[in-house]
Amino acid sequence: MFQNNAYANFAKKVAHVCGKPRTFSMAVGVIAIWIITGPLFAFSDTWQLVINTGTTIITFLMVFLIQNTQNRDTEAIQVKLDELIRATHGAHNALLDLEELEEESLDVFKRKYQALAEQARRQLVLGQLDTGTPEP
Repeated sequence: MFQNNAYANFAKKVAHVCGKPRTFSMAVGVIAIWIITGPLFAFSDTWQLVINTGTTIITFLMVFLIQNTQNRDTEAIQVKLDELIRATHGAHNALLDLEELEEESLDVFKRKYQALAEQARRQLVLGQLDTGTPEP
């Protein structure tokens, strides 16, 4: 159940470090050094190519690392939400694992809850409560 995945651990650590102010400051420093060296290299095509290549490679790799971390975080949130639904008395267990449904099925649930929200807003306008469950 708790599998040690080297890539996932690496991605998590890199994403964590890259989100720090120190890392941002370091990136700004690299850009500043690149700008300062512009006159030394006569703002040549090679000078521009260095920063373009470097930033492209870093961006390309970071997309995969951050996506991996984001996917795991999203899955963890979904599991936690599913547990809250499962453990809440009166909650609809059919709402568990909604993220796996096709868009048409999801739209059916969405329309149902939009109608409930509209009904609750009408009740508020009439001075009634909008809490509780609408089912008898």
